[in-house]
Amino acid sequence: MTSPSPTREAIVATAKESIARGSKSFAAASLLFDKPTRERAWLLYAWCRRCDDIADGQDHGHGMTVVDDAPARLVTLSAMTEQALAGEVVGEPAFDALRIVAAETRMPKRYARDLVEGFALDAREWRPRSENDLYKYCYHVAGVVGCMMAIAMGVDPDDEDTLDRACDLGMAFQLANIMRDVEEDDRVGRCYLPEDWLVEMDFPPGQHMKPPFRARLAVLTKRMADRAAAFEASAREGTPALSFRSAWAVLSAAGIYGAIGRTVAARGEHAWDHRVTTSGAQKLGFIAKAAREAAARERLYPRTPRDPRLWTRPR
Repeated sequence: MTSPSPTREAIVATAKESIARGSKSFAAASLLFDKPTRERAWLLYAWCRRCDDIADGQDHGHGMTVVDDAPARLVTLSAMTEQALAGEVVGEPAFDALRIVAAETRMPKRYARDLVEGFALDAREWRPRSENDLYKYCYHVAGVVGCMMAIAMGVDPDDEDTLDRACDLGMAFQLANIMRDVEEDDRVGRCYLPEDWLVEMDFPPGQHMKPPFRARLAVLTKRMADRAAAFEASAREGTPALSFRSAWAVLSAAGIYGAIGRTVAARGEHAWDHRVTTSGAQKLGFIAKAAREAAARERLYPRTPRDPRLWTRPR
């Protein structure tokens, strides 16, 4: 006798627990959505988080290790993702979460597959050679999540300009993550700094985290912070297309993650002495500021043509 399929409510409850354990920043921002959007945000986060955990052998983003079966892990998460996209009950809450979101929105399947391709890049131990390669990676692991989140918020899947702005926010978030986690990534043999940049700064191969080279590394993180700020500024111009509550959540997250990137850059060569985080009080400050910004978003962030110098997601 087979067990009954978990209810939507049970899957939402599991997703809520996942975001609470995996990201205090996103959990805080998600509370600002209306209930239907909030639940879809949790469901989408749960699937992204579970894919990441399967790929890297983590528990809600903690305890990343070197895995020796990355291709097999990729096959597993890809197969369950395809089941979910086909509308089949997977029996794994995080993948059934994707099934629910996909069914409740007109989310193109290519977005979920683009995220899986990001995990495939890591499984192949792919590393960026150029700045353009860096942006390609950021798109596949975060920019596309911005697109999916926008659709979960009610953005029309055919509104390519607003989706570009949502992608820009994901790009800014990922650049901040890379800056903050250079040392953590190095411990498991990963480096997402473009090889061109490392050659330009004359780093000996594999030595970018060594103390004698921290000043040079700080130059590159400042460059990355500038790039992240440009993507963030573009993303803010997408908020007039959102409801007040969705814009409030997005601008809160932008403020919180923007602060992480700016703090890493400001700390210079000491950025990795202690992991950069935002305190609860700081989060509340960004949320309060974002409420004012959301209320005045049409005046503060009028839609202008997107900067053609910014990297643009694949169509």
